Amino acid sequence: MELYNYIFISVSGLLLIIFLHDVFQRKHTILRIFPVVGHLRYLLEKIGPELRQYWVANDKEEMPFTRSERSWVYATSKKQNNNFGFGSSELMYETGYPVLKHSAFPTKDKYDASGQLLTTSMPCAKLIGSAHNRKHPYRPQSIVNISAMSFGSLGKNAIAALNLGAKSADCYQNTGEGGISPYHKNGGDLVWQIGTGYFGARNKDGKFSKEIFKQTIENNPHVKMIEIKLSQGAKPGKGGILPKDKITEEISQIRGIPRDRDCISPNSHSEFTNVSELVEFIESLADISGLPIGIKSAVGESSFWEELASHMKETNQGPDFITIDGGEGGTGAAPLTFTDHVSLPFKIGFKRIYTIFKHHDLINDITWIGSAKLGFPDRAVVAFAMGCDLINIARESMLSIGCIQAQKCHTGHCPSGVATHNAWLIRGVDVKTKSKRAAQYLQGLRKEILQLTYACGYHHPCQFTGKDIEISTGVNMFDPLEKIIGYEKVTIPTAELSAILKY
Repeated sequence: MELYNYIFISVSGLLLIIFLHDVFQRKHTILRIFPVVGHLRYLLEKIGPELRQYWVANDKEEMPFTRSERSWVYATSKKQNNNFGFGSSELMYETGYPVLKHSAFPTKDKYDASGQLLTTSMPCAKLIGSAHNRKHPYRPQSIVNISAMSFGSLGKNAIAALNLGAKSADCYQNTGEGGISPYHKNGGDLVWQIGTGYFGARNKDGKFSKEIFKQTIENNPHVKMIEIKLSQGAKPGKGGILPKDKITEEISQIRGIPRDRDCISPNSHSEFTNVSELVEFIESLADISGLPIGIKSAVGESSFWEELASHMKETNQGPDFITIDGGEGGTGAAPLTFTDHVSLPFKIGFKRIYTIFKHHDLINDITWIGSAKLGFPDRAVVAFAMGCDLINIARESMLSIGCIQAQKCHTGHCPSGVATHNAWLIRGVDVKTKSKRAAQYLQGLRKEILQLTYACGYHHPCQFTGKDIEISTGVNMFDPLEKIIGYEKVTIPTAELSAILKY
């Protein structure tokens, strides 16, 4: 009985203290009006996203990826049954819905005795850098690759797992603008991204250094291409943001940045301020490294692209590849307005830039890379039909190694251990297991793209055109993709395709 009295008095005393605190504090209106019970509001607010994700939202409601989409990635990455039964749950007459027009005479699948496709490999149809006579041109061995995600934004185990997965799936991994870390060095091919912070190629005052750039290239033979980041879909017009809560001592050393403040890269490059200077910078990097050099950008105003295409036509100089990032992109921390309202969505942005370069007869001099929620077979095929030669995948790759779409990437407290540096949390990402899942997702995606390619009578996804896809434009109304985007895709020369295909 004395124990119960002690518990009762203790609980009552605690509630009284909370009551008095709530009544006299001035920060929270709800607590001041509803002492004690008002805390339930903040508890429900805190766990609300999790409750909605698992109990409230239906399979097609959640954003940026629905439960159905996440389930497909999870099943594919685990090599489980990723088929769905009882027909489509999609609204086929909903505006924007794509339909692939299969061939009456598909290309024959080739299976082994176990029922698996004999090959799911599919190299890029273009040799990147050959048009500008780079010393070390590069042909990616996969049309599907891992998009830019920095060590810093992601934890060390996540980066290592993705790199090992890229190696197993014969893909490349884009380093993101945070530089090349030890966890990028597990054997996978790398695309080194250089942003406005010039991490990995900067001197002590933060400026770009040709000497350090050259040294980094010499020390990292797995770097096959270099990508200059002009902007990204998550926060176009702003520099990269790494909150100070995610800056460990190791990241501080790798990037050469302090730990007591957020790492906010400038919103523009210090090495160039116009198209001519950009092209000069590209050519200087190519001369030093011998590697293909490209640019990555979200799409805003078009005058820059007009000027770049015109300059490239006149000089035969410029980027070997262009990565167009849609406004749907979202692996970076960013102000909400930039995430929601700055830069065009992928399909709109890509078609505008492709049209400009087609007008200048430059399409086959450049390798076109698309990114922004393209990690699903139907979206990938639409991108190839529009003119992409490769696609880069970020968040879907994160899902494959355990991301649960908690949307806490910017806090440093990612509960799945993918986008955090908390020692307890990152131990959940077992590198060996998750690298296998990343590889299986990439291979599984590639397999389904290949099956769609065969179904439409082709041998390589780059053969898709806007004539092969129709888009719903209203109830009982479908138009060819080619009509909607307003151009006929430039086809890959037969000789280039013959070099990589075994018919």
